[in-house]
Amino acid sequence: MEQFGWICLAGAAGTGARYLIATWAAQRLGAAFPYGTLIVNLSGCFAITLIMHAALTLAWPTALRSALTVGLLGGFTTYSSFDYETTKLMQEGAHLPAAVNVAVTVIGGLVAGWLGLVVARELVGP
Repeated sequence: MEQFGWICLAGAAGTGARYLIATWAAQRLGAAFPYGTLIVNLSGCFAITLIMHAALTLAWPTALRSALTVGLLGGFTTYSSFDYETTKLMQEGAHLPAAVNVAVTVIGGLVAGWLGLVVARELVGP
C-alpha cells in the first residue's frame, strides 16, 4: 500500500509538471500548435528510457522505479509508456507486435476519439 501512495503522489507531481509546461509553451510559443504536448511527450520518452535503463542496470528498488515511471511519468505523459513498451518489443525482435501496437494505438485512438465525439453529440447535442 505504501508503494501505491508514492505512485499517486508522484503522479500528482507529473500532472502538475505537464500543466506548467503546457501553459509555459502556449504563452511563449503560441497556441496554434500543441507545443506543450509535444515537449511533454518527447521529454517523457527520453526520461522513461533513461530511468528504466538506469533502474534495471543498477537494480533500483521496485517502489522507486514504479514511483518514477508509473507515477511521475504516468502523470506527466502516458505516451512515454507506449514508447518504452514499443521500443522494448523492437529491441526483443518482436517487430510485428511492435508495429501492431503502433497501428492499433494510433488508429484506434483516433477512432475511439471520433466515437466519443459522436456519442457526446448524441447525448448533449452538437
